[in-house]
Amino acid sequence: MIIYAGKDYQDVSRKAANIMSAQIIMKPDAVLGLATGSTPVGMYAQLVEWYKKGDLDFSRVTSVNLDEYKGLSGDNDQSYRYFMDHNLFDHVNIDKARTFVPDGLEEDSDKACAQYNEIIRQTGGVDMQLLGIGGNGHIGFNEPGDAFEKETHCVDLTESTIRANSRFFESMDEVPKQAYTMGIGNIMAAKKILLVATGTSKAEALYNSLYGPITPKVPASILQLHPDLTVVADEDALSMIREKIK
Repeated sequence: MIIYAGKDYQDVSRKAANIMSAQIIMKPDAVLGLATGSTPVGMYAQLVEWYKKGDLDFSRVTSVNLDEYKGLSGDNDQSYRYFMDHNLFDHVNIDKARTFVPDGLEEDSDKACAQYNEIIRQTGGVDMQLLGIGGNGHIGFNEPGDAFEKETHCVDLTESTIRANSRFFESMDEVPKQAYTMGIGNIMAAKKILLVATGTSKAEALYNSLYGPITPKVPASILQLHPDLTVVADEDALSMIREKIK
């Protein structure tokens, strides 16, 4: 595990973008596991800027996203497909036919999850998986529970996650209550993992995930077992680690 400290959100975003861009440059046909949420927005903006300067080429890249709300279409402005189009795909030369997000409109959960697992397998495996982390230690929508879920599955979102995501909706009632998400097994199968965290609200989760016991009660704690984990976090997110790890 390598931890890079950034001064602030902008610095973290640039450092994370450096790591992701290096992967694309070293392997132009890389398979990238991508994430949504407020944390990676700055990183995506930096990648777009470098693309526009001619420093990056996405033409051979394949992407697979971590998750999608069940019940939202890709053109819904709160869907994760829309998020990826708006923040990255519409601004670079990636082939959208090779950008994959779970099908939120597939009502049959078993079918949707089986289809997405097959898509992941057909890519040949994720070269670099980008992750954020929830305040309760969730990665993707793998919420705290009694076991680590292996593959793509349908999850009932916890109240804390619904509340955290409600800032993107007009009210909590509009936040979907279920989502399709890659499982811990899918995530851990990636060759490299890049975890990005910012803000004091992530400090406890980051400490527990990287230095606490490995337990499904803190889903991100499984990352301690990954052979190639890079963490990029700001001083606020690292505050508890700095306090406890002398």
